[in-house]
Amino acid sequence: MARTIARVVLGGFLLFAGAAHLSFARAEFQAQVPTWLPLDADFVVLASGVVEVLLGLALIAAGRWRVAVGFVVAAFFLAVFPGNISQYVTGRDAFGLDTDAARLIRLPFQVLLIALALWSTAAWRDRRELLTPFRRDDARGQR
Repeated sequence: MARTIARVVLGGFLLFAGAAHLSFARAEFQAQVPTWLPLDADFVVLASGVVEVLLGLALIAAGRWRVAVGFVVAAFFLAVFPGNISQYVTGRDAFGLDTDAARLIRLPFQVLLIALALWSTAAWRDRRELLTPFRRDDARGQR
């Protein structure tokens, strides 16, 4: 039950963050786009917002794809981590993170989000399900 609640809350968080990317916090999120990334910062923010909305919905409605969704969400959190590092290294202010200390303290929270994605979906525990998604549990081959 705790995992399910955490998964749904994380899904809601991603839905909110995705909506924020697409609307009221667009400029704030652009501060996290690394300058070395060869893409338009606004495009990156909009694209990641769409991905966050889809991942949030997937977490909430995970069902039998829960393990795969958990790994994809964890990979997404890992993929956007360079943006958090870039914000710290370049000293860019956003979301109230206006000191180096605040930006540095934020970094470990990304690791916690990765862990939460894996734990709340039991992805790490049930990772073997990805290797045997269609195992035969009965004579008819139904799962």
